[in-house]
Formats: sequence, C-alpha cells, structure tokens
Amino acid sequence: MVSHSSGATVHKGRGATYDPHNRFAPTRSVAEDDGWWHEEATTTLATEVREEPSKSALSWNRSPDLPFDRSLNPYRGCEHGCIYCYARPSHAYWDLSPGLDFETRLIARTGLVEHLTEELSHPQYVCRPINLSGNTDCYQPLEANYQTTRRLLELLLACRHPVTLVTKSTLVLRDLDLLAEMAEHRLVRVFVSLTSLDANLKRTLEPRAASPQARLKVIRELNTAGIPVGTLVSPIIPGLTDHEIERILEAASRAGARTATWMLLRLPHEVAPMFEAWLQAHYPERAAKVMSLIRQCRSGKNYDAQFGKRFRGDGVFADLIAQRFNRASRQWNMQPRTEQGLNTRDFRPPQAQGDLFY
Repeated sequence: MVSHSSGATVHKGRGATYDPHNRFAPTRSVAEDDGWWHEEATTTLATEVREEPSKSALSWNRSPDLPFDRSLNPYRGCEHGCIYCYARPSHAYWDLSPGLDFETRLIARTGLVEHLTEELSHPQYVCRPINLSGNTDCYQPLEANYQTTRRLLELLLACRHPVTLVTKSTLVLRDLDLLAEMAEHRLVRVFVSLTSLDANLKRTLEPRAASPQARLKVIRELNTAGIPVGTLVSPIIPGLTDHEIERILEAASRAGARTATWMLLRLPHEVAPMFEAWLQAHYPERAAKVMSLIRQCRSGKNYDAQFGKRFRGDGVFADLIAQRFNRASRQWNMQPRTEQGLNTRDFRPPQAQGDLFY
C-alpha cells in the first residue's frame, strides 16, 4: 500500500484507490481519528467471493449502440480491477462500493445453466447470438474454480446456439476445444480487448488482467485453431492511449485478428472521480490534459450517456480518433465487428427431441 501526495492510496494489484460512497445508501459514514491508539489497517486486500442464486440467465437490451440484444454475465464485480470499467457503478445495486469492493468483493451467480436451459426451451424463444461478458469478464480469475462459463458454452454447443465472447484473459484458451467445435458450426466469435501495448501502463490501468503480449498470444492461438477472432480497442483514453491506435491494430492484425472496433472511455457515475484519482496517483503530470481532452469529447462533461454518443463521443478530437481508427483498419484489412454470419438456423431447444441419426 502506497500513499501519494494527491492523497490517494495505491494498493498493489488493485485499480481503485478508494471506495466511493454507495449512491443508494441512505446514510454516509466518514472515518475520523479520535486520538485513541488503534491497530494499523491491513495493507493486503484479499478477494472475497459470495454466491448468489440467479433468478434468470439472460439480460435483454434495446440499445441501438449494441450489436446484440441479449447477454449473459456469470459474475458481478471483476478481479481484473480495470480502473475505467463502466460496470463499476452496478456494484452499488448490491449495497457494495463501485471502488475497491468491485474488484475484491465478487459475486458468483449460481443456477445459470439451469435457468438458461429453461429460457432457451420457451416456445416463443427466438434464436439470436448471446453476448458473454456484456458487463464483467466471464473469464476473470474465479472462473478457473467455478467453470460457469465453460458449462454455459457446453450447453450452447449442444443446442447449436451462437455466442460472442469478449475477454482480456488467457483463461479463454482453456476452452479451446469447445470454441473450436463451435467455430466449425459457425456458432462463435471471440473478441480480445486490447487497451494498450504498454505493459507498464497496463499494470496500473488493468492490474490483474493479462499482459498485452499474452493477449496477442491468445489472438494467435484462437486464430490458429480456426476460431474467428477480433479485437476490441477499448477504451481509447484521450491523451493516454490514443497514440497507440495504429500500433494496436497492426499488432492485432499480425496476430490473426480479422475484425476490430473501438470505444471511447466512458466515465459514468462514480467512475469519473475514481479515474481522476487514479490519474493523480499515477500520471499527475498528465491528469489535467487527459481530463480536458475527455471533456472535449463529451460536450464539456465527464460523460454523455446519449445513444449514438456514449461509445464514440463527439467533437473534433473524437472525430480525429474515428478517422485514424478507420484508416488503420483499412490498412490492415480489419473489418468492423458484426454478429452477422453466425448460424441461427441449426438451433434446437435443449429439451427438444434430438435427431436419432445425429
């Protein structure tokens, strides 16, 4: 644990420097020194996991910004600890802080396979691609023990149901056998998130995620196994990572990625002050410039949640990012992300009579 002149406390292996107030809590507690002796607080922040019986499996959305209308999230919170994660504010719904709680107090949802089986068996269910990791990474470290993602993939393969995956973890290679078989039936696409090729930046920006080189290796191995793989350059952080756009796309293309898309940094709710605190702790000389450029892309605000703007921003700098990304994508023959082409015709409900000759 290291304290900086900015007042922020940096915990080794963690992204957030503090726990912001839960905006849904009716009261707020503030620690005050009463002058009495007390034991020093531990400098180690252990990861705690609790289980939560799920009430349903699929989450539905009607967002015009997203290429999918349904997603599946096995876990709440994420041990990767990415300081910029737009999912952090959701932790407040479970009476937890979007800060350190989000990356240390995790929730594993149970019963998802059973619920998904029921939902796919509904007579009115219409098969379209399911997105895994719409909120938090389905291959974060606790997946190694719970294996919920693997069991979901086994079900989807048996049903011939298409799926898209987004991850920044090497654990996805554990399921190479399932993904390769799904690819043979045009049932899967994997998108590997690449934020930066700078390993030093990654250590504080995404403290427990795989290194940039490890993610490029994942792209190579997926491509070698015949699994369609693309890259998600997200988030692009003005003044901090935007200068890497061309190099990231080149590296991803050389590794075997065939599609690419990008998103601008999003700072909803508590993420904005946490990100500013992180900047002051790690990049104080750049903090003012980075926040200024972010606001230039967000109509003078830290964030704009409007459809059509939340992923791309607007203004001169945002337009420049888009132009550079599009030009580099053409140079390296990278196509936009799409769910088109995935096989929905062979879907068969889990409880349906199977083909005797299959």
